[in-house]
Amino acid sequence: MSGGEGAVFEFATAGRILFGRGRLKEAGSAARTMGANAMVVTGASSSRAAPLLDLLRREKMEIHVWPTKGEPTVEMVKRGAGEALRRKCGMVIAIGGGSVLAANPGDPLDYLEVIGKGRPIENAPLPFMAIPTTAGTGAEVTRNAVLSSPEHRVKVSLRSPLMLPRVALVDPLLTLGLPPKITAATGMDALTQVIEPFVSVRANPLADAICLKGMTRAARSLRRVFEAGNDEPAREDMALASLCGGLALANSGLGAAHGFAAPLGGMFDAPHGAVCAALLPFVVATNIRALEQRQPDGPSLERYRKVAQTLTARLDATVDDGAAWLRQLSRDLEVPGLKSYGVKDGDIPLVVEKAAASSSMKGNPIVLTREEMAAILQQAM
Repeated sequence: MSGGEGAVFEFATAGRILFGRGRLKEAGSAARTMGANAMVVTGASSSRAAPLLDLLRREKMEIHVWPTKGEPTVEMVKRGAGEALRRKCGMVIAIGGGSVLAANPGDPLDYLEVIGKGRPIENAPLPFMAIPTTAGTGAEVTRNAVLSSPEHRVKVSLRSPLMLPRVALVDPLLTLGLPPKITAATGMDALTQVIEPFVSVRANPLADAICLKGMTRAARSLRRVFEAGNDEPAREDMALASLCGGLALANSGLGAAHGFAAPLGGMFDAPHGAVCAALLPFVVATNIRALEQRQPDGPSLERYRKVAQTLTARLDATVDDGAAWLRQLSRDLEVPGLKSYGVKDGDIPLVVEKAAASSSMKGNPIVLTREEMAAILQQAM
């Protein structure tokens, strides 16, 4: 956080951001400026990508569709990179799917943190357009890809400024009709990603403003999209909150909720957003207690007070009001506990050990004790 010595920070994002209802119609012309032979990465079903494919065909582009199922794994990325090379693709478009490593030699493990060699990515990737179909991760404007390694039972990051997309196209209409359960999980992930960077030890003034705007949008619309999934203004709010979260985390880091989410997502069949949703209220409450006990005069408690004021829309809100608001939101969204994904009390020590070493945990506003970390997991069960 900036202090008496003044603010010093870096801010990097996608080369171009196109946001707004109906902007998918511009995807074809935007893609055509990047190349003529596109690998289109989709979710398990490519049917939702049909309008995009039609737009690309109108631009006379060559298209190779590569469907992916579930969250990306190291093996999936390896196969995808090979497919892009085999097809001689000159660009990648991800719509509801992951990114592809195709311009650097070797194996993905050569570049991965924690489980790999952590080598820097040196060659610029293929031109890349990201089009999200949920409002949660903000991955369309981040510089890292989170990959699961079932062999190592962990999720780790592939990270480089070179991985920022050339174009991020965010059309809130693409999120219409998402089921309430997915809406809740992804929406809580988006909310987590505008709270954690705001209280992070790497917070910066530019990201702060983005976080506050994202919190305001999510606070007023997350319950609404859960209850009425076709409410277009509310979907727009959540799409913007998600975008704000991606912009913020890429430049200010995250915190304990994401520090836990990485090992939990690798050890169990648990969607990232759902894990963050289960953890967020307890991480916030524990951080507040720890700060009150060990850093009562530091800047982080004041930041949590600002979070509470923003979420509750009350200038007199206390840090405890903010924590209570998040607990009630979690109940309103029917967020399941960690036990629903197979997490047991006996797993807690290993999760704590892995989380303590995660990069996200280093951004938490205070270093938590192992006992505090274990208590968070126990409460989130």
